[in-house]
Amino acid sequence: MIAYEGGGVNGNPLYHWIALAVSTALLLPVPVAILAGWTPSWMRKRQAGMQLRAYGMLCMYALMLVNGIPRIVDVSFETVMVWMNVGFGFTAAAVVLFLLSARKDSAARTAGPVEPMRSEH
Repeated sequence: MIAYEGGGVNGNPLYHWIALAVSTALLLPVPVAILAGWTPSWMRKRQAGMQLRAYGMLCMYALMLVNGIPRIVDVSFETVMVWMNVGFGFTAAAVVLFLLSARKDSAARTAGPVEPMRSEH
């Protein structure tokens, strides 16, 4: 087994707490605000897939949780590996949601409002 400076195989829990704090500050507020009805100014032209994009960001946050919390509580190596594999599932779900949001945005752009024809008289 590999032992790190914090003692166990999971390393120093302080590093995982810092990573969770940073990811909570950066990844959580925007998707929660989007799902509550707020749209960031840089995303206002891509409204169609906004909820899918927010759920994708929440999947990325869940990835941080399932990778960080088992290491903080210093569970066994096997348990960390199980939760890491669950994290791959969240990553795959996020990728699918981001691709679906891009597809929904592009479909909304092509089916956008049509200008009325003007007569040449």
